[in-house]
Amino acid sequence: MKYYELSYLIKPDLSEEEAQKIHQEIISSIQGKDGLLDLSLDPKKIKLSYPIKKEEEAYLATITFYLKKENINNLQKEVKENENILRFLVFARKKPKATKPSKQEVEIKPKETKIEKPKKAELKDIDKKLEEILKK
Repeated sequence: MKYYELSYLIKPDLSEEEAQKIHQEIISSIQGKDGLLDLSLDPKKIKLSYPIKKEEEAYLATITFYLKKENINNLQKEVKENENILRFLVFARKKPKATKPSKQEVEIKPKETKIEKPKKAELKDIDKKLEEILKK
Protein backbone atom coordinates (compact mmCIF):
# COMPACT_ATOMS: atom_id res chain seq x y z
CA MET A 1 0.00 0.00 0.00
CA LYS A 2 1.13 3.50 -0.79
CA TYR A 3 0.55 6.58 1.29
CA TYR A 4 -1.57 9.28 -0.40
CA GLU A 5 -3.03 12.68 0.30
CA LEU A 6 -6.29 13.88 -1.24
CA SER A 7 -7.21 17.56 -1.00
CA TYR A 8 -10.35 18.89 -2.61
CA LEU A 9 -12.61 21.94 -2.85
CA ILE A 10 -16.37 21.60 -2.40
CA LYS A 11 -18.85 24.13 -3.81
CA PRO A 12 -19.57 26.92 -1.31
CA ASP A 13 -23.33 27.08 -1.91
CA LEU A 14 -23.78 23.84 0.05
CA SER A 15 -24.41 23.85 3.78
CA GLU A 16 -21.76 22.64 6.23
CA GLU A 17 -23.76 19.44 6.79
CA GLU A 18 -23.86 18.72 3.05
CA ALA A 19 -20.12 19.38 2.72
CA GLN A 20 -19.51 17.05 5.67
CA LYS A 21 -21.70 14.40 4.00
CA ILE A 22 -19.61 14.56 0.80
CA HIS A 23 -16.47 14.27 2.92
CA GLN A 24 -17.85 11.17 4.66
CA GLU A 25 -18.78 9.63 1.29
CA ILE A 26 -15.20 9.98 0.08
CA ILE A 27 -13.87 8.47 3.32
CA SER A 28 -16.31 5.56 2.92
CA SER A 29 -15.16 5.10 -0.67
CA ILE A 30 -11.52 4.91 0.45
CA GLN A 31 -12.36 2.40 3.17
CA GLY A 32 -14.52 0.43 0.70
CA LYS A 33 -11.43 -0.06 -1.45
CA ASP A 34 -9.56 -1.55 1.55
CA GLY A 35 -7.85 1.77 2.24
CA LEU A 36 -6.62 2.73 5.68
CA LEU A 37 -7.46 6.22 6.86
CA ASP A 38 -4.60 8.10 8.51
CA LEU A 39 -5.81 11.69 8.94
CA SER A 40 -8.98 13.49 7.97
CA LEU A 41 -9.41 17.26 8.14
CA ASP A 42 -13.08 18.23 8.01
CA PRO A 43 -14.26 20.69 5.34
CA LYS A 44 -13.60 24.29 6.27
CA LYS A 45 -14.88 27.28 4.30
CA ILE A 46 -12.07 29.39 2.86
CA LYS A 47 -11.72 32.36 0.54
CA LEU A 48 -9.96 31.37 -2.69
CA SER A 49 -7.01 33.33 -4.03
CA TYR A 50 -8.59 33.35 -7.47
CA PRO A 51 -11.97 32.22 -8.82
CA ILE A 52 -12.39 28.53 -9.63
CA LYS A 53 -15.40 27.80 -11.84
CA LYS A 54 -16.64 31.32 -11.00
CA GLU A 55 -16.58 30.62 -7.25
CA GLU A 56 -14.78 32.96 -4.82
CA GLU A 57 -15.10 30.64 -1.77
CA ALA A 58 -15.11 26.89 -1.22
CA TYR A 59 -14.93 24.22 1.45
CA LEU A 60 -11.43 22.76 1.70
CA ALA A 61 -10.99 19.20 2.98
CA THR A 62 -7.94 16.92 3.19
CA ILE A 63 -7.57 13.19 3.77
CA THR A 64 -4.35 11.18 4.12
CA PHE A 65 -4.64 7.45 3.69
CA TYR A 66 -3.02 4.20 2.61
CA LEU A 67 -4.37 2.55 -0.56
CA LYS A 68 -3.22 -0.03 -3.11
CA LYS A 69 -1.87 1.46 -6.33
CA GLU A 70 -4.46 -0.27 -8.49
CA ASN A 71 -7.35 1.35 -6.55
CA ILE A 72 -6.19 4.96 -6.75
CA ASN A 73 -7.45 5.48 -10.31
CA ASN A 74 -10.95 4.31 -9.32
CA LEU A 75 -10.95 6.74 -6.40
CA GLN A 76 -9.87 9.62 -8.65
CA LYS A 77 -12.64 8.75 -11.11
CA GLU A 78 -15.26 8.81 -8.34
CA VAL A 79 -14.06 12.17 -7.03
CA LYS A 80 -13.96 13.63 -10.55
CA GLU A 81 -17.56 12.52 -11.24
CA ASN A 82 -18.87 14.27 -8.13
CA GLU A 83 -20.45 17.48 -9.42
CA ASN A 84 -20.10 19.23 -6.04
CA ILE A 85 -16.30 19.06 -6.08
CA LEU A 86 -14.72 22.03 -7.84
CA ARG A 87 -11.16 20.76 -7.93
CA PHE A 88 -9.09 18.01 -6.32
CA LEU A 89 -5.51 16.79 -6.08
CA VAL A 90 -4.28 13.32 -5.18
CA PHE A 91 -0.59 12.69 -4.70
CA ALA A 92 1.66 10.07 -3.18
CA ARG A 93 3.48 11.14 -0.05
CA LYS A 94 6.40 9.72 1.85
CA LYS A 95 5.29 7.50 4.66
CA PRO A 96 5.30 9.34 7.97
CA LYS A 97 8.15 8.39 10.25
CA ALA A 98 7.48 6.83 13.62
CA THR A 99 5.91 9.37 15.87
CA LYS A 100 8.44 11.44 17.73
CA PRO A 101 7.65 13.93 20.41
CA SER A 102 7.04 17.37 19.00
CA LYS A 103 9.44 20.22 19.65
CA GLN A 104 7.06 21.57 22.26
CA GLU A 105 7.15 18.31 24.19
CA VAL A 106 10.93 17.99 24.20
CA GLU A 107 12.63 19.86 26.98
CA ILE A 108 15.72 21.54 25.64
CA LYS A 109 18.50 21.82 28.16
CA PRO A 110 21.44 24.10 27.47
CA LYS A 111 24.80 22.40 27.39
CA GLU A 112 27.01 23.24 30.28
CA THR A 113 30.29 24.53 28.92
CA LYS A 114 32.98 26.45 30.62
CA ILE A 115 33.97 29.56 28.79
CA GLU A 116 37.41 30.81 29.61
CA LYS A 117 37.73 34.54 29.78
CA PRO A 118 40.41 35.89 27.50
CA LYS A 119 43.53 37.07 29.29
CA LYS A 120 44.04 40.79 29.36
CA ALA A 121 47.04 41.90 27.40
CA GLU A 122 49.63 44.03 29.14
CA LEU A 123 50.40 47.41 27.62
CA LYS A 124 54.10 46.44 27.44
CA ASP A 125 53.25 43.33 25.36
CA ILE A 126 51.14 45.40 22.97
CA ASP A 127 53.97 47.90 22.49
CA LYS A 128 56.48 45.10 21.76
CA LYS A 129 54.17 43.55 19.18
CA LEU A 130 53.59 46.89 17.47
CA GLU A 131 57.34 47.52 17.26
CA GLU A 132 57.89 44.07 15.73
CA ILE A 133 55.21 44.70 13.12
CA LEU A 134 56.46 48.18 12.25
CA LYS A 135 60.10 47.07 11.93
CA LYS A 136 59.26 44.48 9.30
